[in-house]
Amino acid sequence: MKECGLISRQPGGHRYRICPEESVASPNRVRREFIPGEPNTLWCGDISYIRTGKGGSYLAVVMDLYSRRVVGWAMSSTADAELVCRALRHALEMRAGKASGISF
Repeated sequence: MKECGLISRQPGGHRYRICPEESVASPNRVRREFIPGEPNTLWCGDISYIRTGKGGSYLAVVMDLYSRRVVGWAMSSTADAELVCRALRHALEMRAGKASGISF
């Protein structure tokens, strides 16, 4: 690369926003028991950053731990509470009234 005058480009690091207020911890209702007895009682979720040619987007996914299927998702340019709420609303729409007493 040096002989050809090429220089590598490294992407910059990603920084998450820091909330100035202290968070309140939620009670641990799952207790690391990830095998529920019936569908739509225990959902989990995650947010991933997807790098694209035009910057990047965040993908929030909701999964039913009983079936191990993705039941809802949403994408946004920011990783905020609204992104998670949209993914949960999508999951509730997809499960059309079958979900009750969900822990997330």
